[in-house]
Amino acid sequence: MMHAATFLFVPGDRPDRFTKALASRVDCVIIDLEDAVQPEAKAQARQAILAADPDWTRVAVRINDATSPHFEDDRQFLRVCAASTIVLPKAENPHSVAQIRAACARDVNVILLIETARGLANMTSLLSAPGVRRAAFGHLDFALDLGCATDWESLIFARSQLVFQSRLAGALPPIDGVTTDYQNAKVAAEDAAAARRLGFGGKLLIHPNQIAPVAAAFTPTASEIAWAEEVIAAGDGKRGAVALDGKMIDKPVIESAQRILARANPM
Repeated sequence: MMHAATFLFVPGDRPDRFTKALASRVDCVIIDLEDAVQPEAKAQARQAILAADPDWTRVAVRINDATSPHFEDDRQFLRVCAASTIVLPKAENPHSVAQIRAACARDVNVILLIETARGLANMTSLLSAPGVRRAAFGHLDFALDLGCATDWESLIFARSQLVFQSRLAGALPPIDGVTTDYQNAKVAAEDAAAARRLGFGGKLLIHPNQIAPVAAAFTPTASEIAWAEEVIAAGDGKRGAVALDGKMIDKPVIESAQRILARANPM
């Protein structure tokens, strides 16, 4: 699941949607205890998750952030919940990651949701925290924190930093934020394609309509796969640069081809 490309949010107090979400072709369902659940319904949502006991190989839980009055209740919930992947919103401090892992009587993966300037500034220490293998971008809250617009041009620096810092830390490619227009699949596809070009490896979703177009955007095309296979074959066992269709094929090109094939055939 940590290599997933599509992540669909489902409200924690709507257990009727858990099974429907899992029946879709989404890679990962994120059951939400934060923004999608009103304060008075959070306890009910925790109980609903425990009662449902979904397929935890495809399900993550987004808890409330470390500054929230609901964080300690979520930590107690994690002691009895079997989730293996936790999404931490407004991640800013590695101590919060340690608190989550300490609450769990098992090894868990933590996906950092970067939603503030402080979180972005602390990515080096956050990504080096035990249990962290991937970050995601909460661009709406991030723009609110900075007081900037939410369009791509306004947030290109932050997105580039997420990709750069993830690579520097040896983490998996980050996950881009949601597309709020869930009725227009073309918008989600365009946003996903732009994120992939920048180096992101997946995208957060808010509606099942977005699953197919986003999955397609992060899946190599038949022509990309064919090119990658030709590159690998041309460079197999050869030293230095070789030529393919009049173009030089060297180590960076071969590694790019390997990444395409890895995306086409995820483990």
